[in-house]
Amino acid sequence: MGYRVAVVGATGAVGREILKTLAERQFPVDEIVALASARSAGREVSFGDKKVLKVQNLETFDFTGWDIALFSPGGAVSAKYAPKAAAAKCLVVDNTSHFRMEPGVPLVVPEVNAAALKKARKGIIANPNCSTAQMMVALKPLHDLFRIKRVVVSTYQAVSGAGKSGMDELFSQTKGSFVNDAPTVAQFTKQIAFNLIPHIDRFMEDGSTKEEWKMAVETRKILDPDIKVLATCVRVPVFIGHSEAISIECEKPVDLEKARAALRKAPGVILRDEREDGGYVTPIECVGEDDTYVSRLRIDPTVENGLAFWCVSDNLRKGAALNAVQIAESLDEQHLIGKDSPLWQPVARPEEPA
Repeated sequence: MGYRVAVVGATGAVGREILKTLAERQFPVDEIVALASARSAGREVSFGDKKVLKVQNLETFDFTGWDIALFSPGGAVSAKYAPKAAAAKCLVVDNTSHFRMEPGVPLVVPEVNAAALKKARKGIIANPNCSTAQMMVALKPLHDLFRIKRVVVSTYQAVSGAGKSGMDELFSQTKGSFVNDAPTVAQFTKQIAFNLIPHIDRFMEDGSTKEEWKMAVETRKILDPDIKVLATCVRVPVFIGHSEAISIECEKPVDLEKARAALRKAPGVILRDEREDGGYVTPIECVGEDDTYVSRLRIDPTVENGLAFWCVSDNLRKGAALNAVQIAESLDEQHLIGKDSPLWQPVARPEEPA
């Protein structure tokens, strides 16, 4: 049996990747619609190699009778239209940050906490931040083994995390540098070409940025409420592919060979740890790949029970589109999609936290 599927924000980088991923993974689609703002209505987007969809206006669209909607239009748009879709009993998987910390909205990385989908009592499931998603895939097998109590992570995040405009700005500044054009700074706070910017999202009162705050609170919601996280998030002049240098402190003694074995078996992880020139994975090598790659695995001697490693992933796929489609696949496997889904049934007991 197939489903009626809506992709919201279909003209953006993530929306296009969602359409591509749905087709590649042969998600059971009977009918699909591409939705975006009124100014994008009438444009065409691809679904697979052969099908072209004409974009429809989200503002006038009726979600009644549609089974599932995958949203990636921006937080303010999701805040307005995701509840409307859910009210029409169209299950929502939202890529924005708007619902992530809301009670009753599961925050899901399917390799880590797919069981949380059954707690989606508002008809909305949230996709985590791109940098959080790949870290969760890598941390889960290690947490199961050694019980992580603290994470220190530095991220090196591609400009595609800021959307098409971020990619355009890096391209424009890079091209301009070869003809001595002064860089135009618009999307980022400083020049991004040939530079690093230790600032993603807005600053908070304690001096951290909201991106860093997201990684901490989302890790606790997805993996374990007792884990402490210190993140430093940096934008780098890479088009696609987030990288992370991660150090963990665990409750139990760390065994390097057991860690390697667990990572090799973990779903969504590929371990490449060859300890030689080129024996690691860089962001350019992960573009278009579904897996999260782990390299440079080693004991951290500065803390008791410490382990350090390098982790890269395609942020448009695992960080956004792929994870959303995997959530849809998990919902299908658990028979949670459709008008007869138990998610639409009233709950007599008090609502559990997601």
